[in-house]
Amino acid sequence: MKRFAAAAVAALVVATPALAQDSASFTGPRVEAVLGYDVVSTPGVSDPDGFLYGVGVGYDVQVKGVVLGLEGEWTDSTTKKYGVNSDRDLYVGGRIGVPISNIALLYGKVGYTNARLESDVYSKNLDGIRLGAGMEYAIGGNMFVKGEYRYSNYEDDLSRHQVVGGFGIRF
Repeated sequence: MKRFAAAAVAALVVATPALAQDSASFTGPRVEAVLGYDVVSTPGVSDPDGFLYGVGVGYDVQVKGVVLGLEGEWTDSTTKKYGVNSDRDLYVGGRIGVPISNIALLYGKVGYTNARLESDVYSKNLDGIRLGAGMEYAIGGNMFVKGEYRYSNYEDDLSRHQVVGGFGIRF
């Protein structure tokens, strides 16, 4: 029995580095596709909602157990009300995260966002700030999925709530 226990402990010690190699790396460049639900809030008007879709890029580094990243995103939306379309939305910002396991990252984000509203007679760009939080989950190799909630506040009393899912690849 003692030999079996010693062999089991030795096997565990030898196998532990191999398990560590299966840990996800939350560092380096990444690209992703995003899909989600978009609600645009304006004072005095019922809140239109729609489908959100887009692409994003980013670069992350890990420093002492914390992941720091820069990211950019282009999205569009089917959200429309009274002939006004919620058109493209550009975002540039940063994120900070903490790995909560060897394959999951919990993060928060903040950055600049610029939304365009369009109708048949005009288009208007609105500047704002985006706050968000989410979780990224490694699904094998260099691929990941993520879920995220974000809130954007724009000039002219316009705000936006989004729930987004994504699929990405790290390089």
